[in-house]
Amino acid sequence: MPSPTHGTFIWCELMTTDMDKAAAFYTAVTGWTTKTMPMPGMEGEDYGIFDTRAGDADCGVAGYMILPPEMEGQIPPNWTGYVGVDDVEETVRQVVAEGGSIRKEPFDVPCVGRMAVVADPHGAVLCIMTPVSMDNPPPMAAPGSPGTFGWNELYANDGREAFAFYEKLFGWTLDQAMPMGDMGDYLIFAHHGRQIGGMMTRPQSVPVACWSYYITVPSIGAAIERIRAGGGTVVFGPQEVPGGSQIVQATDPQGAYFALVGGA
Repeated sequence: MPSPTHGTFIWCELMTTDMDKAAAFYTAVTGWTTKTMPMPGMEGEDYGIFDTRAGDADCGVAGYMILPPEMEGQIPPNWTGYVGVDDVEETVRQVVAEGGSIRKEPFDVPCVGRMAVVADPHGAVLCIMTPVSMDNPPPMAAPGSPGTFGWNELYANDGREAFAFYEKLFGWTLDQAMPMGDMGDYLIFAHHGRQIGGMMTRPQSVPVACWSYYITVPSIGAAIERIRAGGGTVVFGPQEVPGGSQIVQATDPQGAYFALVGGA
């Protein structure tokens, strides 16, 4: 049987063309702080960490790194989610068996874990990882608190087909299906009973299947002002969602798409 952590979103990572500008933008918009560290095996390259404050501790919630030169022109700056799995090789086998593909074969990240980059049958990309065991794991911010990722959303070629794939892969369950008229149903999925995201058939305005990740902020209105002041662009919203929160979708100054959820 899978462990309770199998299928949990554990990290998000930004690939950008300018780490300093990305750090300045997101700290202003979300309230994060940043630090950098050398990347093992990559001399002269740093890896950035976005931290949020929880009590008297800084908690890492996301990473950021320079877009590798060999990828420039092939993929734009982007955010990618990491899902924790019990066994990377076994999950890779399941991805292929269910019609997905492998974008990067399993490899080790020293002192971090073993990971791979995969895509679902529609082409939406995720990283999967088995983290190293830690005797004293770092502090974690409470789900839903400011600065954490509060929602994970998939635009699929077919929402129902995509859900069936991820249900087998990660054990996610359908919490509820919300009718959206001509756009079909919005499928809210859960992990061990807790809602963690939604899936839908992508509208024509979304050119390819992809995941998006919502950062929690105290005020959407204030965040929109900071997005624009920092050189970002609002592409959708603000819009109220069930429960009374609002969302906004935007691109940062380097072109990476991201989303926010928070109070009105």
